[in-house]
Parts: sequence; C-alpha cells; structure tokens
Amino acid sequence: MALVTLQYSDLLAGKDLSEELYRAYGPDGLGALSVAGIPQYVEQRQQLLPLSHALAHQPADVLTALEDDESLWNAGWSYGREMFGGQVDQSKGSFYANPLYDVAVPEAVREQHPYSYPHNRWPQQALPALEPAFKTLGKTMFDVIVLLCQQIDALMKKRNPAYTADLSKHISNTRKLKGRLLYYFPTDDQRADSWIGWHNDSGFLTALTSALFFDDDTGEVIANPDPEGGLYVVTRGGDPVRVRVPADHLAIQCGEALQVVTGGLLVATPHAVRASKAPAGKRVGRGTFPIFIDTDVDFPLSAPVGTSREAVFDKTPDSRVPPLSDRWTEDGMPFGKFLSDSFKLFYSWNNPTK
Repeated sequence: MALVTLQYSDLLAGKDLSEELYRAYGPDGLGALSVAGIPQYVEQRQQLLPLSHALAHQPADVLTALEDDESLWNAGWSYGREMFGGQVDQSKGSFYANPLYDVAVPEAVREQHPYSYPHNRWPQQALPALEPAFKTLGKTMFDVIVLLCQQIDALMKKRNPAYTADLSKHISNTRKLKGRLLYYFPTDDQRADSWIGWHNDSGFLTALTSALFFDDDTGEVIANPDPEGGLYVVTRGGDPVRVRVPADHLAIQCGEALQVVTGGLLVATPHAVRASKAPAGKRVGRGTFPIFIDTDVDFPLSAPVGTSREAVFDKTPDSRVPPLSDRWTEDGMPFGKFLSDSFKLFYSWNNPTK
C-alpha cells in the first residue's frame, strides 16, 4: 500500500502541506508518510546500513564491551535483552545512540533519567566508521523531522485553535533522541510479526530508513528475496497491509504522544516486521535505522483544551497493542512518565505469563 509522499523541497520552502499530512496521519491514513528528495540521504543510508551487519557479527567480547545495563540497554549494543511471547527475543540485535549528543544532559539530570539520557558508547577500535556514519545520517533525519513539525503545528492551528503544543520549538531543542541501528538475524519464522512484534511507537515521531537485505554469511547486500517480507501496518479498518518504502525515501511514523497533543486528530498505527523467506541455501538478514525523536521528559502531555479523552483515542482500537487509555491516564502527565508506563504495559502485554 502506497504511502503519502512529501517532497523535501516543499518542506524546506514552507509550502502548505496540511492536507497531505492529514491524509497520512489522520483517521483515514496509515499513520506514516515518506519524504523524497532529501540531499545526500541516499549516500548516507548506503554508508550506515551495511555497518548493521558488520557490527552484529563482531566477536562476542567486542559486543559485550558495548553493552550498557545501567540504561537498561538503551545505549550501545543490545541482544537478547527483550522478551516477547514469554521468550528471549533473539531475532534482532540493536545498537542505540543519540545521533546529536554524546552527552545529552548534565550528570544530575542523567542520574534522574538514566534510560532517557544515557551516554553514547562507540566501537572506536573495532568499527570506527560507525560513529560518523550514524551521526551524519541521524542529523539529516532529525532536520527533516524538525521541518515536518512545523507542518504539524500549522495543521493544528488550522484545525484546532486550542492547540498549544508548539511541537517544532520543543523538538528543535530536545535532547531526547535515540537512534537504533537494527540487524535482523535469519529466521524461518513466517508469522506477520516474526522479526519484530506488533507495537505502536509511544513517542512523538519516528524517522525510518528503508531496509537493506544481506546474505548473512557473507555480508553481501542482496535484493529482498520475498516481496511479502518487510514492514506491515494496521489500517484504520484493522487489516494488516504491507508498506513499501522506496530506497531513496525516508519514512516517518506518527507516535502515540503526537496523537495525544493533537487531540486524536493525528493517530498512531500498530506496525510489525515480517521476516523475508530465504531462497534455498541462503540465510537472509535485514538492516535498518529508525530514530525516535521526542520532546524532553518533563514535557506535559496534554490534549488541546476542550478535547475529551474519548476524542484522543483511536476510533478503531486494535487488540494487537495495549489501549492508549490505559497509559495516558492524566492530562498533563509528564512525557517521561507516559513513556515509562507504556514500556511496562507493552512488556506485560507481550509477555502475559510474566
């Protein structure tokens, strides 16, 4: 199913894209769009994504040295630290870092919020190319998100004069960013959520590259061998559909915090990744790079004045994810608390016996 596509030149020029934005994120949209024509994006993506395979196949001692248990593995290398369906998730490995700030906040603030503002750690000896490639592409993606936030503010001021979130200001100044270089390991599991389970992004906006596929044994970049393997989203009617992001486009997904501050005008959508079926004799891996771009943790998560709680919640709730109403429990609750509560509820939702 095709995404609504915006042109980078239109974002940069400040063209009114409110109708396109509403088609993408509104009640009849997919909760995602793509941006085309971003300068240097194709080259930057090509430089970073092959490093997902290179990092995932480093010796165990190198990867262990990159782990950060103090942040609950929200910085550095993470593998086998998540649970899904009551089992350790070994379908993917992740490398987390803030693409803009190695040290995002003063130490006193980090100690209060160790999961939101961890220090970066880089494999400077084992894989020195990772840090510059990660930061360069991350900065490009962040700058596109800032431009999109200007469009969101403009749309909301048209649609609801009570909107006061001023998202472009808060996102421009945020220190809370998390890039995640992902490598999905080969699997024979062909369920719709075999590479990553159904979930909503709980934050504001997620920028996401299209994937590269690899021969896992050699690291050679290959074409996706399975047209049914890849990203799926749930339509507003509740049906999962395959979403194809062109290689030169940047996808941007609407998160639940954005749904709250827009009073339900823009709506997050459950999504998952299905593993690609490999040809005989091949083991296929997948690399991609999302960045979760949010306000800082003390931002008050409020709907526009006069908006009912019912209006905030998706008109077509989906049983694949825990209800937003169970997590956004108070108008004005700090974003950091909402994020923490969402993490806990998603964990128990996906691991009902735990």
